[in-house]
Amino acid sequence: MREESAARINISEGNCPERIVTITGPTDAIFKAFAMIAYKFEEDIINSMSNSPATSKPPVTLRLVVPASQCGSLIGKGGSKIKEMRESTGAQVQVAGDMLPNSTERAVTISGTPEAIIQCVKQICVVMLESPPKGATIPYRPKPASTPVIFSGGQAYTIQGQYAIPHPDLTKLHQLAMQQTPFTPLGQTTPAFPGLDASPPASTHELTIPNDLIGCIIGRQGTKINEIRQMSGAQIKIANAMEGSSERQITITGTPANISLAQYLINHLRETLYQTAPVTGVLLL
Repeated sequence: MREESAARINISEGNCPERIVTITGPTDAIFKAFAMIAYKFEEDIINSMSNSPATSKPPVTLRLVVPASQCGSLIGKGGSKIKEMRESTGAQVQVAGDMLPNSTERAVTISGTPEAIIQCVKQICVVMLESPPKGATIPYRPKPASTPVIFSGGQAYTIQGQYAIPHPDLTKLHQLAMQQTPFTPLGQTTPAFPGLDASPPASTHELTIPNDLIGCIIGRQGTKINEIRQMSGAQIKIANAMEGSSERQITITGTPANISLAQYLINHLRETLYQTAPVTGVLLL
């Protein structure tokens, strides 16, 4: 596909339920790459139907990742632009109402024949070129499939069925957070980290987060901040927004080990959110 389209095509790594395909290059090269992907998907659908009793062929479906600030232009006043795209291409186009987790991007789903999808992508690209994104874009990064994690003896393990599998990446994260704090494998345990010494008295640490990142730190319905609370064993409170302030205060309470890990996880998430890369076309698979 790279050779025939002359576009740069990169597929994100990671053991995730979905992967991101980034397509970069001249406009014609991008359209050709999208066409090859759409026809490949149709080929897979036809092959899968050979072993299925279904008689009607389902449409090819792609999901584009688009900065939220550009979605208004794709929809148009009163939905006029998206209606025009549907009618002129014959493709079904849906713009998600919510942003993708921990990002400022939204998913645009396109369904139909490969020909309809290609024409629709062309029209979407034209709109996006005419209406560039506003402000900073926090790109969507799919999360690995969540599995239970336990910590024991300074090592991290993921639970798969009836087995505990060593997880070197989480072990390294845990060890980095603990390297300047007391760690006693045989000490009194805490619910979040079996093996952590829970004897030190609780203390408090405060840090500030820019307002434009606080939603991503909290996560949808508090999922992200709750995950950090559970992993660190610390109490984490986020202050209400103050008028005229561009930052929010976060208060972390717990043992030095709890606070150290919570602070590390929050800062690690901030660094991840700040990693932005300009791309010409993005496809979510």
